[in-house]
Amino acid sequence: MSRICLLVAILLLTACGAPDVRDSGPSQPVDVSHIPDAVPRYEERSRAGNHSPYTVLGKTYHLLPDSSGYDERGIASWYGNKFHGRQTSNGELYDMYGMTAAHKTLPIPSYVRVTNLNNGRQVIVRVNDRGPFHEKRIIDLTYAAASKLGFLQQGTAPVRVQVVEPKSSAPASGEVKPSSAGFRLPDNTYLQAGAFSSQEGARRLQAQLTRLTGLPVSIHQSRRDQLYRVRIGPITDNRIMSRLRSDIQSQGLPAPHVIYE
Repeated sequence: MSRICLLVAILLLTACGAPDVRDSGPSQPVDVSHIPDAVPRYEERSRAGNHSPYTVLGKTYHLLPDSSGYDERGIASWYGNKFHGRQTSNGELYDMYGMTAAHKTLPIPSYVRVTNLNNGRQVIVRVNDRGPFHEKRIIDLTYAAASKLGFLQQGTAPVRVQVVEPKSSAPASGEVKPSSAGFRLPDNTYLQAGAFSSQEGARRLQAQLTRLTGLPVSIHQSRRDQLYRVRIGPITDNRIMSRLRSDIQSQGLPAPHVIYE
């Protein structure tokens, strides 16, 4: 089910509810400080998600002919578990740990800088979805973006949204590959799944994790404390990391934490 269809159903039931009432983040707080902002780059408009005009809840919306110069102030909200893993308006899968956003009228994709006017924090996100279909709200952000902007608990915040143009106005080659912008992790990112005083225990966990993922699973011995640490990676895509964390926890194992080497 697309996000627009699901949003219609939700808003019909809770049109006056705040996003933090009808949606939620992960069961345990996640450190998103390692997640980089989206990097603006040239992309053709997607075939899906750019139909204009379109109507939701009896209101008709017309897309902007282009994103140049867009600069608006209003209220931002965020969306999480309810849509995690579902298709966005352009057909990509929504990941609440990515740096993406939903907007009612900007072309898809667009890149915008969002500033929390309460604290001055800023993020750059990639618009790949439609919404929020709630009066006075101008942008819907991921859990990760809202966390970095510091308004998870409040649910909404006053923001300034400004389009950020890519440095180059045309693709380097004739074909633009599907974008993973907003999901890229630093090249030295790993998940640490456990630390053991015995090598035998580390090897057992290594074998268990190897059955879960095709990524390298290695054991690192620390001379400082003589512990054997089991690490997965490197991991360069936050969507892969998110799925892997869920898979590990589904096996009854503790949630791994992010490290950099």
